[in-house]
Amino acid sequence: MTTALITHPDCLYHETPFGHPECADRLRFVLRALEGEAFQDLIRVEAPRVSAAAIDRAHVPGYTKRITDHLPDHGFDQIDGDTFISPGTWEAAQRAAGAVVEGVDLVMRGEVNNAFCAIRPPGHHAEAARPMGFCFLANAAIGALHAIAEHGLSRVAIVDFDVHHGNGTQDIVERDGQVFYGSTHEWPLYPHTGAVHERGVGNIANVCLPAGTGSVEFREAFEIGIIARLETFKPELVIISAGFDAHDGDPLANLRLTDRDFAWMTRELCQLAHRFASGRVVSTLEGGYDLRSLASSSAIHVRTLMEQAVAKAGMAV
Repeated sequence: MTTALITHPDCLYHETPFGHPECADRLRFVLRALEGEAFQDLIRVEAPRVSAAAIDRAHVPGYTKRITDHLPDHGFDQIDGDTFISPGTWEAAQRAAGAVVEGVDLVMRGEVNNAFCAIRPPGHHAEAARPMGFCFLANAAIGALHAIAEHGLSRVAIVDFDVHHGNGTQDIVERDGQVFYGSTHEWPLYPHTGAVHERGVGNIANVCLPAGTGSVEFREAFEIGIIARLETFKPELVIISAGFDAHDGDPLANLRLTDRDFAWMTRELCQLAHRFASGRVVSTLEGGYDLRSLASSSAIHVRTLMEQAVAKAGMAV
């Protein structure tokens, strides 16, 4: 058993204006960080396009057309003040969501123990009826609903440690008791959702953190607000919305995490998945806008996934 790295070159062709934080170099830096000898055992998989059926489980009828109608022949169109669309955006978005679906299929079939989807555009701000916040398709939510519809699961957890609240993911799953959504995020901060009192049907856990929160305070909050809830929920699959913009070096927010904190979170979630979900974890890239911090955090995240896959295999012997 091992770890899959799922990506596609088309994810580079979603273009944004010069100076925009969600740029193609983000993915280039991540992939470069995963090229070394330490990552030679990764199973490298090309992301397929997501199916229309998978999109329709998460998004309203006609959603795809709303996006493709904005596709320009050249240059950019603008969805909102932060979100730009280019000729290659829809292809990239289909591959990004398709990567998460493929990851779910791989772990559910037992072909790999866990997976990391190195993709863009990110997804957790895309609501059922509205692309926003750099996001077009709700990648993690699409993967969770696919797991329920196609693999018969009844308890799927999405854990989002991006520094921004995943309003899109919450919007899609907050009325579905089969999906748990837990988010740690700086508060207040864009998109100004994710208050503690937002609980869905009892399946939502929002952990709001003040600017300046560092490792000790964050880990305590994560254990109490996320891990303890997951112990009760007992997920059959864990999907991680892996945003690395809570890193101390990130320019868009003010939390103070380090690479070691991302390794710790990854280990905690994998060990929980060992107990309840046969080790099944699918992680998908969300934010992270300082290129060096993004690369180093992604690398330690994937390295920890690989170590935990080996640990799971040892447990099974």
